[in-house]
Amino acid sequence: MKRFLAAIGLVLIMQAAWAIDLDSAKSQGLVGEANNGYLAAVKMPASGEVRALIQEVNAKRRAEFQLTADKTGATRSQVALRFYELAVKRTARGNFYQDTTGRWQRK
Repeated sequence: MKRFLAAIGLVLIMQAAWAIDLDSAKSQGLVGEANNGYLAAVKMPASGEVRALIQEVNAKRRAEFQLTADKTGATRSQVALRFYELAVKRTARGNFYQDTTGRWQRK
């Protein structure tokens, strides 16, 4: 029984180590900067791991956008749009972003 529990613990640790990070997901073409200021899957269907990453990043962005909106008097949508513009400029060569019409482009 101890070995079984140790094996389960090891599997859980390994799964956490396998979790994809933002830079890796972008460089693999799995996610990109959507034209609404948030992260989105480039190809569908996205794996559960990619969906979880997108949800985590977007929750943090939403909170930051709201904080900035509250400080500046802008709307959250206005802040998100400005973030998108800056994110496209900062997007690394070879990574994806959506153009204003929603089509994915590789930089």
